[in-house]
Amino acid sequence: MSAKIQMKIPLVEMDGDEMTRIIWGMIKDILIKPYIDLKAEYYDLGLEERDKTDDQVTVDAANAIKKYGVGVKCATITPNDERVKEYNLKKMWKSPNGTLRSLLDGTVFRTPILVNNLTPYIPTWTKPITIARHAYGDVYSNTEYRVQKPGKVELVFTSTDGEVERREIHNFEGKGVVMGMHNTDKSIASFARACFTYALDQKLDLWFATKDTISKIYDRDFMDIFSEIYENEYQEKFEAAGIEYFYTLIDDVVARVVRSEGGVVWACKNYDGDVMSDMVATAYGSLAMMTSVLVSPQGYYEYEAAHGTVQRHYYNHLKGQETSTNSMATLFAWSGALRKRGELDGLKDLVDFADNLERASIETIEAGEITKDLNQLLTSPRRTILNTENFLHAIDKRLAAMM
Repeated sequence: MSAKIQMKIPLVEMDGDEMTRIIWGMIKDILIKPYIDLKAEYYDLGLEERDKTDDQVTVDAANAIKKYGVGVKCATITPNDERVKEYNLKKMWKSPNGTLRSLLDGTVFRTPILVNNLTPYIPTWTKPITIARHAYGDVYSNTEYRVQKPGKVELVFTSTDGEVERREIHNFEGKGVVMGMHNTDKSIASFARACFTYALDQKLDLWFATKDTISKIYDRDFMDIFSEIYENEYQEKFEAAGIEYFYTLIDDVVARVVRSEGGVVWACKNYDGDVMSDMVATAYGSLAMMTSVLVSPQGYYEYEAAHGTVQRHYYNHLKGQETSTNSMATLFAWSGALRKRGELDGLKDLVDFADNLERASIETIEAGEITKDLNQLLTSPRRTILNTENFLHAIDKRLAAMM
């Protein structure tokens, strides 16, 4: 093997939880370190470390991305009541993804990984659908309260000059729950410009939807800001490129997307993007066949897997049982981060390596060497179901030949 590829500037590496943490280490050992003299500033975003540091490690990782420009993140646990008990946590920590997105701002773009011998569950989807997910605010930065007795809950705004406005939310006659969430015009405008710019770069139609018929102030603000920016900054560019910006209700877009051939950018508010990207990924084949990158207005990039920590496989792994866990999304997070690092630093060898890594992984699946989750989707007759580690070794055989 020739000398390892050199890096100039580190990328920010954020480790995670459970089965994806195991896969993370395998990818580095089998597919990254043998070929690259990896420079990375490491942050452990595993749940125990987040609890130990009162989640300061997540803030530190975000600041490191601001310093170095590129980060790559493993899937992490967002704890619920059961996880608090399981890990004996101090509190129910917020989503680390939500924290990173709030601190970095920007938009998450998620696109399925298409392979020739995998048929989507929706057969008309012959082109990829990119989900553009707003990456700030909403339920991921919410404030919640458990109402224990009768009383009135109000929304109170106190301006810096002392003016106070109140809106009644609900007059509780008994127990219940209440939640407050927010967004900012600045972040929504950044989201809009990121979507319009991405659609122009990819020469794809942009669809955007909210529920402004119900949320007449909150969702309407998104719609109005998108419309104003489009008309003032992007309409002529879209028309010249022969592409369309289209706004409608979220209900209508869901129906249109299911009937479409794909090949569009679907812009979603934060929670909508969370749910719909999982739906799109599953319909194309697997949650593990989806790329995800956060792009901030300042030019920061954070690559991650779009799925969770594969808890069930992890418990089987702890019992010594063999697993067949698809590593494609995690692998593409690494390749995306390495490619971007190479592009920013002028390192063609690093860019070429990322391209080869992705090509080797796709060719492995096209050769019928797959993980168990892809078995029902594979259209080619020849197939071999591999365990988690052997799938990565199969990719490495092709990668080594390319290198």
